[in-house]
Amino acid sequence: MTDSDSAAPSSPTPPNYDWDGYGFDTRQVHAGEREERNFGARVTPVYLTAAYRFASFDEAEARFTLAEEGQLYSRNLNPTHLVAEARIASLEGAAGAIVVGSGQAAITGLLLGLAGEGEHLLATASIYSGTRVLFDRTFARFGVDLDYVRDPRDADEWERLIRPETKAVFVETIPNPKNDLVDIAEISRITRRHGIPLVVDNTVATPCIIRPLEHGADVVVHSSTKFLTGHGAALSGVIVDGGTFDWAGSPRPYPGITEPVAPGKPSFLEAFGRHALEAYLRFGIVNDLGAALSPVNSFLLQQGIETLSLRMAKHQENADAVATWLDGHPAVESVDYAGLPTSEYHGIAERLYGGQAGSVFAFTVRGGREGAQRFFDALRVFSRMTNIGDVRSMALHPATTTHVSFSADERERLGIHDGLIRLSIGIETASDLIADLDQALRAAVGATPEETLS
Repeated sequence: MTDSDSAAPSSPTPPNYDWDGYGFDTRQVHAGEREERNFGARVTPVYLTAAYRFASFDEAEARFTLAEEGQLYSRNLNPTHLVAEARIASLEGAAGAIVVGSGQAAITGLLLGLAGEGEHLLATASIYSGTRVLFDRTFARFGVDLDYVRDPRDADEWERLIRPETKAVFVETIPNPKNDLVDIAEISRITRRHGIPLVVDNTVATPCIIRPLEHGADVVVHSSTKFLTGHGAALSGVIVDGGTFDWAGSPRPYPGITEPVAPGKPSFLEAFGRHALEAYLRFGIVNDLGAALSPVNSFLLQQGIETLSLRMAKHQENADAVATWLDGHPAVESVDYAGLPTSEYHGIAERLYGGQAGSVFAFTVRGGREGAQRFFDALRVFSRMTNIGDVRSMALHPATTTHVSFSADERERLGIHDGLIRLSIGIETASDLIADLDQALRAAVGATPEETLS
């Protein structure tokens, strides 16, 4: 018998669960995975359970007092969610994340955790219409005041509107429908000077295009229903905590984070350090509001994230092609797309967004409302629906849908004109999308298929 014959067999290398330092594409597939000890399932199981057994009296007390990490109820912790949360935090370069039932739930839970009655928030005016309705209707009922910055590039306007009671600034990286990109780095310089957390909605851009935390943002939110999930089958939202804001050092009070949670108990900041905001929201505000995500939708979110960069590349490629084509079409008055060299936001796209402008933008068809209606009703490949970030291309008329509750004056100030159409460009064949738009634009101006437009 030789030495090699008597040598003990080598032990297999265990799977890797630490994905720090790996590339984006690798992390979108693997980050956040945990060992599945029951059957070795390769895909994260869906834990369809409302609650969890406690091993003992002492463990139950430790879980409820947060002295011990672990499951106690699916309203704040679920094993399926933990994977999605760790994966998104990895992609955004964050300390942690919390998944919730929708993008609106993410914004509501976060901002009501930072501002209460008699306090103030500041946002850019061109944010998603549903978010503005949330602020103007529901937040107002809670006594939270809000102002809108009309020109985010005007530093003086920011300075005029910031108050002593301002508790957060809220912006979007790529607002829809106007695609008016925001300079996160410049705004962060203002918020840091005032000791105010900068909250950035990164739904349309996703971390594929820009990671706001790298440009000075403190917290990121997503309607992960959109591009992160990507298939339009499930609602979800996510709050992403950068873990860098100095809650104790801010001149503005954040008592939910910095004060003891109960007599004789530490504050969230003392107990959780850079994860203080995440813990405060998870076990406090988000838990209290009951904005829980279904484990099934969490599973679908993970499935979508696995192909995020592949889909986003196709979304972007198609959007560039469609916007360029629309920009030269005689039935189109204007195109709001920062990827075009003629856009006033193109410089921001080049400097901060890698030259990309996402795939949600607007254009204005000739003929006002009547032209828009004829165009809209003639679409065949584009779906007429109110969503964005789906693999399918979609179209909507904002003036009569998402912005219908806004006054005519406010729509005019926002550039939501009667001929404006919002597009969310999917991953279909670009030539098919262009052909559909062409026949619909011809219908909009009453041209025959054979007629040359000028």
